[in-house]
Amino acid sequence: MLLTSDELRFFKRNGYLIKRGVMDPALMARARACLWDEPPPSMKRDDPRTWVGPLPAADLSKDPDSVRGEYHWKYRRIGADPWAVRMLATDPAIFAMAEQMLGAGEMQPPERIRGIYCILPFGDRPRPPVGCHCDGHPFHLGVVGYIDDVAPGGGGFHVWPGSHRTFYHTFRTGYLRDTAPGHEAAMERVNRDTPPVECHGKAGDIVFWHHRLGHMAGHNYSDRIRQAVLYDYCKRDLEQVQDQPPAADMWQHWSPQLRAIAP
Repeated sequence: MLLTSDELRFFKRNGYLIKRGVMDPALMARARACLWDEPPPSMKRDDPRTWVGPLPAADLSKDPDSVRGEYHWKYRRIGADPWAVRMLATDPAIFAMAEQMLGAGEMQPPERIRGIYCILPFGDRPRPPVGCHCDGHPFHLGVVGYIDDVAPGGGGFHVWPGSHRTFYHTFRTGYLRDTAPGHEAAMERVNRDTPPVECHGKAGDIVFWHHRLGHMAGHNYSDRIRQAVLYDYCKRDLEQVQDQPPAADMWQHWSPQLRAIAP
């Protein structure tokens, strides 16, 4: 399952790319089951009414392996388990597509994924505004994988198409979170002028995204928990280049195949 020239061009122009039905169903089922090994105390697996946020104060947690807020739950305990890494980061098809964009043999070997990131149903909470941000840690290529179906309005990953081409030049370096003058104005302009795309889909769908793309986790107005796994691909020389100013060619550190594609 390799990317076509048109798909590479779409990624280069828009900063994201959706691929359907990629992940292993058995591993996704295992991940969904693992969530219920240690859920928030108020949540019952067989009672969807208990999944609706906000979580009560007694359920909130800063445990780094299971961070819980009012409407989110980041279950990271399984992140380094070999089967979880295989489910997303080292899946042969996903890894091969990532290598097309970053270069064969150029990536750091994946050791762990971020974990299972859940967004609880919002229930009757008034709809909050949407707005993008850029991540602050150094990496090259992000991937989000849905381990359960995500309906429209169900908390899907939101992206602001083309914003990577703007935000890349509003940082002092190519990869670190050290914003330059004009970053906030650019953020306001993108949020005002660029409609976001909601990446909803089925279990097994993935979203690749550029590290400077404006994005956010969507608000969940469905009746099920939004369940996604995340990983950040890094090239082997990231530490050597992450302090450098943004390159004139923002694709300088990507694969020759991607660089050769006209945007």
